[in-house]
Amino acid sequence: MALGQWVRIGAITLLGMIATACASYPEAPRYPTRPMTGYATNVPPPPYTAPSQPTPPVYEAPPPAIAPVEPIEGGALPPPSSGVSADAQPPTASSPPGATYVPPPATTAPTTVSAGAAYVIQPGDTISGVGRRFQTPVQILIDLNGLGPRGAITVGQSIILPDSAVDTGTDPYATGPTPRGVLVPENGIAPPPPPPPSGNPATPPPPRQPATSGQTGVAAAGSVALQWPVRGDIVRRFGPVGLGERNNGINIGAPAGAAVVAAADGVVGYVGDDLPGQGLTVLITHRGGWRTVYGHLGSATVEDNQTVRAGQQIGTVGLTAGDGRPSIHFETRRMQGDEPVAIDPLTVLPR
Repeated sequence: MALGQWVRIGAITLLGMIATACASYPEAPRYPTRPMTGYATNVPPPPYTAPSQPTPPVYEAPPPAIAPVEPIEGGALPPPSSGVSADAQPPTASSPPGATYVPPPATTAPTTVSAGAAYVIQPGDTISGVGRRFQTPVQILIDLNGLGPRGAITVGQSIILPDSAVDTGTDPYATGPTPRGVLVPENGIAPPPPPPPSGNPATPPPPRQPATSGQTGVAAAGSVALQWPVRGDIVRRFGPVGLGERNNGINIGAPAGAAVVAAADGVVGYVGDDLPGQGLTVLITHRGGWRTVYGHLGSATVEDNQTVRAGQQIGTVGLTAGDGRPSIHFETRRMQGDEPVAIDPLTVLPR
């Protein structure tokens, strides 16, 4: 086929397509192209108005309720001894009509302590010693006498005892005479006579005697003659030391290792360091119920049950007494009944 024929076919096809497109185009626009009446241009929309809501009702409190007033029948309560169970409870709304509450039986109030005789406080006495001697709890003594929480007492003060007090004998920390009216058991030990103003148990005053040769002097004390165990300064004296405690002897300062001798003839009753706060200790028993105690020794040169003579060395001065220097602790005691009562060594040793 020649080129001119192809050109003719293409032109005919193009004309056909143009004719088809013109035939399908509408003669008039489907929508109006001019402004329509009744519509404004650039007019703002009307303001928004929220829909109205109904007004809530105003709350009004209900009128006060009036409690019904009706007579209530009651009855007298039975006495505590009526045998009503202690589990009885007050009547409730569910209780049957006419039910009444019956309380449980009343408990018996504690028995009060009746006051009895008065004991006079002596030097060296403690409130616990008074309680032990008269078989009375310390708290009862404090309450009867208004002594306060510390139970403080003073020499010469009269302490009221309960009428149930029993004098069991002399206590090392309650050495006064038996008050009139206090029971003393028949098998008990009667207390000693009133002590002198010094507060020590009554013993004949030791007569002064000239010092013997050597380091010690000798003085008569009751039925036994005592002498100084070692010569030196008195660094701690006999008697109360505060807070209800006391020193039952004296502490004598001397050079460490100095000889300590027996204060009188006797028998060694104890050698050891088992006594709390006494260090190495020797105890000697003498005639007439006397005892001497030598504490805080540096060494001991005697044994249990050994017989010793006055002035015989029994040990040496030690360092454990806590006096800030070498010293020993020395006690003199005399049996009163079954109790070895401590006596101030300065009252029975030579001056």
